[in-house]
This record gives sequence, structure tokens and C-alpha cells, in this order.
Amino acid sequence: MYTRDQRDDLRSALIAAARNDARITGAALTGSAAGGAEDQWSDIDLAFGIGDAGKLPAAMADWTERMYRDHGAVHHFDVNRGAWIYRVFLLDIGLQVDLAFVPAGEFGARAPTFRLLFGDAVERPHASPPAPSDLIGLAWVYALHARGCIGRGNLWQAEYMISLMRDEVLALACLRHGLPAVEGKGMDRLPPSMTALLQGALVGHLDQPTLGRAFRATTDALIQEIRYVDSSLAARLERVLLQMPGDALDTRASG
Repeated sequence: MYTRDQRDDLRSALIAAARNDARITGAALTGSAAGGAEDQWSDIDLAFGIGDAGKLPAAMADWTERMYRDHGAVHHFDVNRGAWIYRVFLLDIGLQVDLAFVPAGEFGARAPTFRLLFGDAVERPHASPPAPSDLIGLAWVYALHARGCIGRGNLWQAEYMISLMRDEVLALACLRHGLPAVEGKGMDRLPPSMTALLQGALVGHLDQPTLGRAFRATTDALIQEIRYVDSSLAARLERVLLQMPGDALDTRASG
């Protein structure tokens, strides 16, 4: 496990290297450190604007070599978000380092957690939170899959689908309470009265009765959240959603 000093020293070294890289026209601190929420478990998040987009692949290759050669990287992968490429590294001290590379014309705050360290940034609209209608749609899709998985006896897949469904319900609750609704960032700040409703949605054992109970608890919470968004939609969905947990177990019993 890394120490705070190790993380801070590495971040300082990376920022110094970025200042000396003529291809980089701007660098920013992102993530929890930029938002004042850094703690001992936080990783390093930096973003670099590249002045000549044609040099971006070479810049990424050079920085990748540096991470392996000088900083103990053991693996990396990329996450693409529009023009932004996040190269995510795991170091041998158990530290994650996210280095985002983006053409200078797109280099700017995607979220409030963006603090310019040097150079120039452009004004960009912040990424929008997920739409409630999309979360609701995903939730009932996962419900359909959970029903089929329980009915087929695919217990691990059923647990996976119920968990995905529960995540969409929690995201809806986060939106309702004005909390971040992506990557679970707002879930632990939800009122206990909300999260208590979903205690029964946690799958404790991989058997069909337990999965069925968790599925029903998740469904009940979903319907409640849909009512907050659109009561008429909740009225249309309630009957078919509430039938699914019972159908899953009835299919098993009759098969």
C-alpha cells in the first residue's frame, strides 16, 4: 500500500515532467484532489492538453514508457470519452494513476473536479447527469434478465442482473437528492431511510428463494423511485414489474 507522501511526490514529479514536455499546452488536476475530497485511498488524476493533435499518440507512448520505466507501472488500459483518452495505470505499490490526453482544442473542464495547473484550457459544457428515463429503462431491462436468469437457474447471472438493477434504482435516488449519480459516488450520502429500503435487495445466498426476495425488494424500490419521476409511468409499469419476481420462481417450479 502506498503512503500519502509517495502519492504526493509522484504527482509532483508527473506535473514537473508535464511542464517540461513542449507538446503539453496545459495540465489540470482532476478527480477527488481537484474537488477537495482527497483521502488516503485516493488515486492520481491528471489531464494533459496536447497542442498538436497529430503528436498525441507519440506523447501517450512516451508517457507510458515513463510510467513503466520510472514509476513501477505493471499494467495499463485506455478509457475513451469523446476526444479524451484516459490511460489508466496500476503501479506496483497498489496506486492507480489516470493520465488523460486530449487535443488542446478540447482541453477543459468536463466536470467541477477540474483545476488548471498551468497553460490554457477552453470553456466546455460539463457532462450531463444521466436522464431518469434512461435509468428507468435500464432498470426494467435488467429486471427482465433477472427474471429469466432465476427461472433458468443461472444463479450467478441472476445475482449480477439484480445488482445492476439495484444500481439503477440507487442512481435514481441520487438524482432525486441532488447527488452524483454515476459510479456510485453519491450512494453513501443518501438518507438512511432510502438505503434501508434496499437492504433486502442485497443477495446474501445464491439460491432461488433468496434471489427472488432480493429481486422483489429491488422491484419495490424501483417502483417507488419511478413514482417520484412520473406517477403515470409508474402506474403503467407497476403491474408488469411486480409480476416478474413471482414469474421467475413460478417458471422454476413449473419447469
